[in-house]
Amino acid sequence: MPFKLIARRIGFLFMVIWAASTIIFFIPRMSSVNPVRERFAELARLSGFSPVDLEKIVASFSKQFGLDKPLWEQYIDYLGSIIRFDFGFSLNRYPATVIELIAQSLPWTIGLLIVSTIVAFVIGNLLGAIAAWPRAPRWARNFSTPFVLFMGVPPVLMGVLLLFFVGFRLKLLPLGGAYSIGLIPELSWSFSLDLLRHQILPALALVLGSVGAWVLTMRGMGITIQGEDYVNFAEHKGLKGGRIFRDYYLRNALLPQVTGFALALGTVVTSAIIVEGLFALPGVGTVLINAIRANDFPVIYGIVIFITIAIATIMTLMEFLYPLLDPRIKND
Repeated sequence: MPFKLIARRIGFLFMVIWAASTIIFFIPRMSSVNPVRERFAELARLSGFSPVDLEKIVASFSKQFGLDKPLWEQYIDYLGSIIRFDFGFSLNRYPATVIELIAQSLPWTIGLLIVSTIVAFVIGNLLGAIAAWPRAPRWARNFSTPFVLFMGVPPVLMGVLLLFFVGFRLKLLPLGGAYSIGLIPELSWSFSLDLLRHQILPALALVLGSVGAWVLTMRGMGITIQGEDYVNFAEHKGLKGGRIFRDYYLRNALLPQVTGFALALGTVVTSAIIVEGLFALPGVGTVLINAIRANDFPVIYGIVIFITIAIATIMTLMEFLYPLLDPRIKND
């Protein structure tokens, strides 16, 4: 791959991150709300300390967070902090930093996202390919219909239904949490099985909500590929149906789905954040929801910027990967 292309793609990545970070910085500052004042005014109502003390505390923290500086100085400091991955301190859990909170919760979110996204991608594309394959049995082609119907149910509503019927009524799986109360995290079979049981319902909520979309797009790609010359040539050569399906049909139909996989990450991340809060998992979503409830603006900004950087980076990596999957594509 030419160095000029790599430099252009990486430059575009930084432009996207800069534009998104700038929007995130300026839009909240169009309001006259001071995040420090809002947070400590709420604490004042709960604890009852005097307004004089409140003004002193607000002035002290505003200086510490740099809110007393001119807007352009705040913007320069803000961009510098993003480059250093220093998103500041949490107002609600001070003196914990935003990056510490993200680092503590990120493994839970990554685990849930990786498992649910890969499972939905594999199952959805396989069922979609079978649904469009004319040699497949009728029952196999109709097997994907329920998953298409589930596509209209938002993951959070699917999570509520699973909680009520599977967790509450049937009592087959836990209602929430990362692991059972009283257990100490350790590398053991008992803890691993308990951890897995707590992840099934949230992962299932995400999988059922996204499999249908993969089925429909893969079915459309499969129908288009059936008339291609290389598929007809393979059939006239007398190759077995299984080999034609695997090497000529499924492999080529999957190429556009790889791009769709990267584009779907934004929706999956948003759904995962809501589902994490619903199932009380200690992931990034729960941290974000708690920060919104507590008016913890630094944590909100930090998580949104971190998610933006992560998705933009994955999209750029997919652009580099796509020509390797399809040699017909050349990036000049």
